[in-house]
Amino acid sequence: LHVYYFHKFNSFDYHIYVMSISLAVLILILLNIYISFKGFKDIIYFEKFHFNIKSIKNGEYYRFISSGFLHVDNQHLLFNMLTFYFFGDFVLNALGIFWFYILYIFCLLSGNIFCYLINYQKNNYSAVGASGAVTGILFSAILFYPDLQLALLFFPIPMPGYFFAIIYLAYTFYGIKKQNDGIGHSAHLGGALGGIVLSLFYNPNIVISSFKTLVLMIVVIFIGIIYFKKK
Repeated sequence: LHVYYFHKFNSFDYHIYVMSISLAVLILILLNIYISFKGFKDIIYFEKFHFNIKSIKNGEYYRFISSGFLHVDNQHLLFNMLTFYFFGDFVLNALGIFWFYILYIFCLLSGNIFCYLINYQKNNYSAVGASGAVTGILFSAILFYPDLQLALLFFPIPMPGYFFAIIYLAYTFYGIKKQNDGIGHSAHLGGALGGIVLSLFYNPNIVISSFKTLVLMIVVIFIGIIYFKKK
């Protein structure tokens, strides 16, 4: 998940919207950096707290949370935190600090729980990363700000948030089905769904303000479920 967001300046020009970082967002970024770097240096620490199906089955449920603050390497950490930096304050401004933190943890959990359910039969399945939480923040931002423009780092052409959302969801279902690229697509999907659900719970008026986006998301999710179940 490597994205920028854009602010529409006029009908012919787009500029990256530069912002300062709030303390609430900075705290989570620093916590991810601290725990990830500790994991980089201490393999025992990493093994104790990363997501692992067999360990969770044995009652180590804390891994649902702890694994979300570990990362594989510097690049993995950088891209997750960069995306979180771009969108975190948007969602913080919409929710306030209490619900912002609730959303982050809720999406982290929904991502990892979804990952657990999808990969339940694979006892050796392991994963780390804040991607579920970050994806939830991203989808929440898309819903709260329907005019938001987004672009991929490797394809820096701005696109409407709703278009990015449906492309991302479609690719995620494809990734879950194929499972051939080492990416935790199931955690991404679970995080995205968590972001959608909790945003709607907090502000049901999103149904009106982001009606088109929600309808398109639901259609893609419905088609994705059919595709996933297809032999």
